[in-house]
Amino acid sequence: MEEHDYPHPFIHEVKLTTALRIRGIILGSVLFPLRVTLAAICFLIMWPLARLRLAGLSEEERSRPVTGWRHWLFHTIVWQLSRGVFLCLGFPWVTVKGRRADLKEAPVLVVAPHSTYMDMVVLCPTQLATVVSRSENKSLPVIGALLEFNQAVLVSRKDPESRKKAVTQVTERLTSNGYWPQMLMFPEGTTTNGRALIKFKPGAFLAGVPVQPVLLRYPNKVDTVRWTYKGTAWYEALWHTTSQIYTNATVEFLPVYQPSEEEKNDPGLYADNVQKLMAKELGVPATDYVMEGGVPVSKVGGVSLPVDSPARKTLSLLHRSGLGPYGVESALHQLSDACQFGAQGSKVSADELASLLGLKDRKTAMALCSFYSKDETVDLRVFYLSVAALSGFFRFKSLLHTAFTMFDREATGSLSAEEFSDLMGALLGFPQRGTAELYKEASSGGSLTEENLLRVLTTHLTYQRVLNEYLQPEEAESHLLANGKAVNNNGNMHNGNGSLHNSKKFE
Repeated sequence: MEEHDYPHPFIHEVKLTTALRIRGIILGSVLFPLRVTLAAICFLIMWPLARLRLAGLSEEERSRPVTGWRHWLFHTIVWQLSRGVFLCLGFPWVTVKGRRADLKEAPVLVVAPHSTYMDMVVLCPTQLATVVSRSENKSLPVIGALLEFNQAVLVSRKDPESRKKAVTQVTERLTSNGYWPQMLMFPEGTTTNGRALIKFKPGAFLAGVPVQPVLLRYPNKVDTVRWTYKGTAWYEALWHTTSQIYTNATVEFLPVYQPSEEEKNDPGLYADNVQKLMAKELGVPATDYVMEGGVPVSKVGGVSLPVDSPARKTLSLLHRSGLGPYGVESALHQLSDACQFGAQGSKVSADELASLLGLKDRKTAMALCSFYSKDETVDLRVFYLSVAALSGFFRFKSLLHTAFTMFDREATGSLSAEEFSDLMGALLGFPQRGTAELYKEASSGGSLTEENLLRVLTTHLTYQRVLNEYLQPEEAESHLLANGKAVNNNGNMHNGNGSLHNSKKFE
């Protein structure tokens, strides 16, 4: 089995050799139905037992940790059945290294990397520690009952009030001095391919209490368990895993991390330091990647940079569709006119976008819309500005003037904080939520002028990096000249070996 080496942690795809594929089909045809059936039986037995644990209790009693016979009887049975589920799925043993800290030493266990739904195997050596889960999971058969059994903290990612309530609940439990059971959290918040740790969310660190880092590894020759943003689907991971004779899993408890006073007062710093520690132990990089709005992004200061640039994907698709450099330039000018003379901020449909770009294939226009939104529409300003910024046909100063004009709705010569956030989101092709600090720095007396904006964007270290790296046109996207060199109107020139020289980029 060969694994592709991806530049970011949100893709995992496994390519089977012919021999391994044949072996998997032979073993899987027997092991997959057998193992899934046995695991399902374990879940079905757990379902009523999980409900019985809290049966007959009032809402007030359910809001307190379960104790007494309800705890030792049902907890023990469900714990053993949980181990049975993973035994049935091909995890005959889980290797445990180090010592799990008791509740008073570390109220919370932080586990990384988070790679798959099978990571729940870590619940077995942690005695079914309490977890945090999406509130939507409560309505799922079996899973909802198990979350109720676990007395999990439920949170809706779409509801700000739910998130606030969850933060309060978690903080109360972690500072209860042993009243609530130990919690287990995956601070990455989403699954990755395990080749890097993405930025830790601060939830586990808000209370400022000691945490115990827990490393989760799958030391197998064939890596079948991972399920990420793109690549191997969950059912493929299940098939490949259950088709193996066995799958190894290792849980390593590291020493308890005692936060400093500075870390207690700064959950972000606390989370970053624990991430770096765990990354070092795993032998992988600690990165600023996060999943934001269901999209992988890299955090640079307060800026969210999509890992897969929508504008870069757009230019690539336009080129594959037969739209050459001059066709792209012509289309951008037409889009610019449509933005300036149309209803500002209005969205266009895939059909309207196809017409503006001169595309005959509606599917291509639909694909372009999908890079920017979840429906078949796109904001023309976002589409135009993000693509123009990477096209190489426009000087940045000129493009910024166009952007400023588009978002200065009242033609006052200044932008509000919201308008500035929208402008940055359009240039980067992704909504920006962390621009308040830059706005404060760029605005003078609450007024953000075009001159101040250009100054900050070209002198601020964070935004210099964004402009020089993320908004830098690639050679393939540059205006090709007949002499074999690529030059664009930013004043950047690529020579024959692909190196790049910057000159007058911000003029």
